Amino acid sequence: MTTSISPAQAWQRLLEGNARFVSGEAQHPNQSASRRSDLMNTQNPFAVILGCSDSRLAAEIIFDLGLGDAFVVRTAGHVLDHAVLGSLEYSVSVLNVPLIVVLGHDNCGAVTATKDAVETGEMPQRFIRDLVERITPSVLASLRDGRTEINDMVVDHARLTAERLLESSPVIAAAVHDSATAVVGVAYRLAEGRAQLVTDSVLL
Repeated sequence: MTTSISPAQAWQRLLEGNARFVSGEAQHPNQSASRRSDLMNTQNPFAVILGCSDSRLAAEIIFDLGLGDAFVVRTAGHVLDHAVLGSLEYSVSVLNVPLIVVLGHDNCGAVTATKDAVETGEMPQRFIRDLVERITPSVLASLRDGRTEINDMVVDHARLTAERLLESSPVIAAAVHDSATAVVGVAYRLAEGRAQLVTDSVLL
């Protein structure tokens, strides 16, 4: 099982796994029958990843992880809602995970839909509209600062989602204040497979 590690050590472990994935030398760790048996009654993930639901963004694959390594929450555009916040608070307060990664990616369909809605004034229907409304502040922030490309907006959205997470959850904010965990924004590049930190952080 994973022993307690610092936020910086957790990020380094993710970086190393991503480097293996990028180079085509993935090790596929912790995927054995014995690992499955060890985890039957307990779990001790070293990171929680709030990622986009996009099929090209499977966190366990791009970071070369296995069973029990990461607590993963996925929504289109990695939007925050009560269920997501509850899941993340559980990971921090019960599982004591030292690192929360907000993971966005190039050519995100949810961010693209939001950009289109902002520019045309035409909102999508029903629950897709809810997604767009939650991403709109990030797109507006990008446009305000003169960034009009989708992938620039993706970076802004990952960074701002990390900030909103701290604003929305006193539980997570307290854990960060106590240095028990850290929250970072990360952007994934589809073509090269690399995950890059996009927030200022003590992890650097």
